Amino acid sequence: MSPKTILVCLTTPDHAHTLLKVAVPLARKHGAHLIGLHTIEALVVYPGIAMHIPDTAFASFNESQKEEAEAIKGIFEKHTGPEAFVSEFRLVRAEAQSASERMIESARAADLVIMAHEDKNSDRYDQRHAQTQVIRESGRPVIVVPLDYTGPEIGANILLGWSDTREAARAAHDMLGLADDGATLTVLRVGNGPQDAFKDSDAIDMAEMYARHGLKPTLEHRDPMGDSIADVLQTAAFEKGADLIVTGAFGHSRAYDFVLGATTYALLRDQKLPVLFSK
Repeated sequence: MSPKTILVCLTTPDHAHTLLKVAVPLARKHGAHLIGLHTIEALVVYPGIAMHIPDTAFASFNESQKEEAEAIKGIFEKHTGPEAFVSEFRLVRAEAQSASERMIESARAADLVIMAHEDKNSDRYDQRHAQTQVIRESGRPVIVVPLDYTGPEIGANILLGWSDTREAARAAHDMLGLADDGATLTVLRVGNGPQDAFKDSDAIDMAEMYARHGLKPTLEHRDPMGDSIADVLQTAAFEKGADLIVTGAFGHSRAYDFVLGATTYALLRDQKLPVLFSK
C-alpha cells in the first residue's frame, strides 16, 4: 500500500530544502497528503532557580522562534505551491515537552515520516536525538535523509538489509509501498546465515514475495571481512546505485546498544544515502 499521508519534520531552514526535495517527489508519485511539521521551542524556566528573566529576553526569544518558523514555512510553500497534491504546514508548540514528543504524536497518523540527519551545529537542544526517539516510539517507518543530499528520487533501486528478525520483516513490508513498479531490489544478508544463497530459505522466500509484487529482486550474501554491517550496507548500496537503504531498527536492548553499539546507531551517525528505519 503506497503512503497517502507523509509527515516531514522540518527542524531548521538549513535542511528544509534537502528534505522537501525528497518528500515532494514521493508525495507527487503517490498522490499523498504532505504535512510539514515544525515545532516551536519552549523557553523553560526552572522554579528552583532564583533568577529574573526580563520581558525583553522573552520577547527576543519569541521573535527568533517566529522568524525561524516563517522561514521554514516559506521554504515549504515554495516547494509545494506548484504541486497538485494536498499539503499543509503545521506549527506546533513544544510547550514543556521536547520537540521529539510532538513529532511522535504527529507521526502516529502518518504512513511515512521523513527526517533530516542530526546536525549538532544547527539543531536546537530540544531537537537533539529526535530521529532515535521517533524511530523507537512512533511505530511508523522513518526515512532519515543525509544533510545536503542531492541524490535521485526514491523508489527505483532499493537495497534491503535482511536478517531473520521482526524488525527486518517490518522494514521489508514497509518498503513495498515506496518501490516503483518493476523496481530493482537487492536483498542483502551480511554475515550470519547459510554461506550458499540457494540454501537461505528465509531470504529466498522474501525475494519470491517481492517478485510477486512485480519487483526485480536479487539475493546476495556478503562476509563483512572485519567491516561493520553498516559499512557493508552502504558499500553495497553505492556499488549498486541504490537510492534507498532499508533496514530494521533497534533490534537489541538499549543496554546492548550502549555497550556494543548497533547497526542503527552506526547508520544514524554516518550515512551517505536515505535510510528507511522500521522498528
